[in-house]
Amino acid sequence: MLIKVFGSAVFGVEATTITVEVNIDKGIGYHLVGLPDNAIKESNYRIAASLKNNGYAIPGKKITINMAPADLRKEGSAYDLTLAMGILAASNQIDLQNQLEDYLIMGELSLDGSLQPIKGALPIAIKAKEEGFKGFFLPIQNKDEAAIVSGLDVYGVENIKQVIDFFEGSSSLQPTVIDIKEAFYKNLDYPEFDFSEVRGQESIKRCMEIAAAGGHNIILIGPPGAGKTMLAKRLPSILPPMTIDEALETTKIHSVAGKVKETGILTQRPFRSPHHTISDVALVGGGTYPQPGEISLAHNGVLFLDELPEFKRTVLEVMRQPLEDREVTISRAKFTVTYPSSFMLVASMNPSPSGYFNDPNAPVTSSPAEMQRYLGKISGPLLDRIDIHIEVTPVPFEKLSEDRKGESSLEIRNRVMAARVRQTDRFKELDNLHYNAQMNTKHIRKFCALDETSKHLLKTAMERLNLSARAYDRILKVSRTIADLEGADSICSTHIAEAIQYRSLDRDGWLG
Repeated sequence: MLIKVFGSAVFGVEATTITVEVNIDKGIGYHLVGLPDNAIKESNYRIAASLKNNGYAIPGKKITINMAPADLRKEGSAYDLTLAMGILAASNQIDLQNQLEDYLIMGELSLDGSLQPIKGALPIAIKAKEEGFKGFFLPIQNKDEAAIVSGLDVYGVENIKQVIDFFEGSSSLQPTVIDIKEAFYKNLDYPEFDFSEVRGQESIKRCMEIAAAGGHNIILIGPPGAGKTMLAKRLPSILPPMTIDEALETTKIHSVAGKVKETGILTQRPFRSPHHTISDVALVGGGTYPQPGEISLAHNGVLFLDELPEFKRTVLEVMRQPLEDREVTISRAKFTVTYPSSFMLVASMNPSPSGYFNDPNAPVTSSPAEMQRYLGKISGPLLDRIDIHIEVTPVPFEKLSEDRKGESSLEIRNRVMAARVRQTDRFKELDNLHYNAQMNTKHIRKFCALDETSKHLLKTAMERLNLSARAYDRILKVSRTIADLEGADSICSTHIAEAIQYRSLDRDGWLG
């Protein structure tokens, strides 16, 4: 008897429906075809044990299972439940009252028949709805993630017996229903880290506000203990809240990586802080069977690289193209996947190997040659993609001991959101341009016009401070954001003067 059951495979952040055809005929044998990987080939042992422990068995006949399309590689253990239901139906061990063809079935089986969570539940659910499936059976741990998709009955199950009983009509299951708007808006105004906890550092807070308002990449330079990491962790709290579309897009990526928590939809912007020993593949994504890397997991959020010069040079170089294109494409011989990676880069670094630069009281000092070797690990093309460089100085005791709380993240966020509204209105005629950091040279010439006073000031600064040519466009972008925060229609000399301060690493003596 021939039975068809449906599962799904995830490539990149999109799912493809897989038809599992199970045919049982005279003879003996178990043949699984359709480019399954080792995890799927081993499934017959898990299926046999789980069926036996629930009162069923794999029939002693010739079983041929085809996973179509047969030229598409299938991977992972999430097809266990799909295959098991196909075998039970094809061998007439269950009396079907509900049609298997109406449902998508996925899940990894334990030997006792219970189900383990799977990866990619959200993109699979989206595809199931698009293709008109009535419902989706999956492990109970993934139900909230998949239930984000409306118009599809999502059944979270704990074991294979619940699925069998449903299709035999001996019991009913209630689909999981989630009010996506309620789930989304519930945690928006409660950031984990708040700027009110930061003592002093008013100039750096201002700098972070500008970076958030314009979506600018930023690098913090200062000695150990100055507060670089503390400030970076609080940046997501002043970014505009994610829209529902952004949240769904971000949740899809985390779903593919198997990192979605029980809340279902991600409500807070992601903050990723990989260790400096990370490999190229772990940062940008890839592998034999490509998975999203840290830059994609930080999509619509913040990627924090602490101690930037400690990262391997090759790791930093592979990040240059995703920073520019806001997506990363991973190519293999037989297929290509693309992951979105539109993130804000926040980096921190010590100004020298010892961490203390131009400090006469420093416990350790570094020679000029050591400093150049240390700073030379960061290439010019990478710095070219970082708009703001700011020096962070240690906070004096008087500031640390103050009882007065600083401005809260929500207050700062309101100003950031007002500036973003101005940018959205300015760029409404342009596709894929939403905030100032995304402007190219053509847009800068159009939207960052300077008066004579501002031009003269910028020219003088570039000559006297020995600013590099790459700093010119960056200063204009940042000054445009400063003007937006003030609600000004045009850039004036005060905006240029402030933006010039934020190019520390372009000054003569830093990078040679």
